[in-house]
Amino acid sequence: MRELADGVWHLSGFPPNNINVYVVGDVLIDAGIAFDRRRILKQLAGRDITAHALTHAHFDHYGASHAICETLGIPLWCGAGDVAAAEAGKMVAPGGRMVPGPRAHPVARALREGDDVAGFAVLDVPGHSPGHVAYWREADRTLVCGDVMWGYNPFILMGGVREPFSFLSPDPGRNRESARRLAALEPALVCFGHGKPLRDPAAFSAAVAKLG
Repeated sequence: MRELADGVWHLSGFPPNNINVYVVGDVLIDAGIAFDRRRILKQLAGRDITAHALTHAHFDHYGASHAICETLGIPLWCGAGDVAAAEAGKMVAPGGRMVPGPRAHPVARALREGDDVAGFAVLDVPGHSPGHVAYWREADRTLVCGDVMWGYNPFILMGGVREPFSFLSPDPGRNRESARRLAALEPALVCFGHGKPLRDPAAFSAAVAKLG
């Protein structure tokens, strides 16, 4: 693991930075796909992890959540709008359809705007999923943004900061509103669901401004 900011750790994976998992304080943020279980548990060995929180309930963010929560004996938290999907092992697709997702797991805490997670404020930023949340620490302007914006195109492993493809978001217009909200914070560090961490508020804002 690599420390990005005080108490914010980025787990290693392959390809690097493609499916990102973080630890903030004593909370694991996201859990990749099902096959990421081993690499996550290996890197968490010896650490005191008390909870597992999601940015959103998509297969590449809660794929290993059930296994990790069971192995570590920790609760799963996620945005209130994604609780039904996580507990059913589903994902919300464009059109509001529920499609198969990873293995289901009960959600112990439904996160809402303003909740505290390891010193980070929960921000409701729906669009890419109904209950997508981000985690924001005002003190050092650190943002864990999930998939509101990508750091690059995860399908070709390159490119600049961009929005997710519209066919992956149930409400692309609302996701753009969420992106504009995050850009207005002028984060000094952005931790994406996909892509390298970014330490350039102007570059983040410029990418969001291009969305129209």
